[in-house]
Amino acid sequence: MKAFAYLRVSGKGQIDGDGFERQEIACRQFAFVAGIEIAEIFREKGVSGTKELDDRPALAELFAALDENGVKTVIIEKLDRLARDLMIQEALVADMQKQGYTLISTCEPDLCSDDPSRKLMRQIMGAIAEYDKTMTVLKLRGARERKKAKTGKCEGQHAFGEKPGEDVILYKIRQSREVGMTCAAIATYLNLEHHSTRSGKPWRASVVAKIIKRL
Repeated sequence: MKAFAYLRVSGKGQIDGDGFERQEIACRQFAFVAGIEIAEIFREKGVSGTKELDDRPALAELFAALDENGVKTVIIEKLDRLARDLMIQEALVADMQKQGYTLISTCEPDLCSDDPSRKLMRQIMGAIAEYDKTMTVLKLRGARERKKAKTGKCEGQHAFGEKPGEDVILYKIRQSREVGMTCAAIATYLNLEHHSTRSGKPWRASVVAKIIKRL
């Protein structure tokens, strides 16, 4: 069985410290004993465990890789490496279970158990997530209606490929995918071709994956 390993250090000054090395050793030792092959290691460099998920590039790449590579298992040293915020922890654990992924902690063997307290927290988080989604939809609807009343029109964000110059990049993404290239390989290809994302940043596998899902 293959697995990915996820490592994280919080401060910029810890990037060159022993945090990554300690976590990697723990994950590799666990994998060796369990007969698991670590296919790839994702390192979150200098990112707080309480950061919103949008600010976690390595985590985004990990989920993109889980979607495309057939690997369903993730190993972490301990749960606070995934996130320090309790709600973010439980949301991630619950989401991974929902998608059929297995999360293994080298220090917490009962991480995904059916412990009543942990199950209760996940149920509460599910209710909160549903409420948050509903409120977001209502807020967006209200914002659109206010803008329409003020300007007479309200356009949402343009899908990638609709703005000038993006059609060429979209064509390359579509053709690359049709010949079997992974999202990571497509991102590397676009960067080598000196293409940038809409925001002017280098391409990442997670960004390519989002665009492909809309095709």
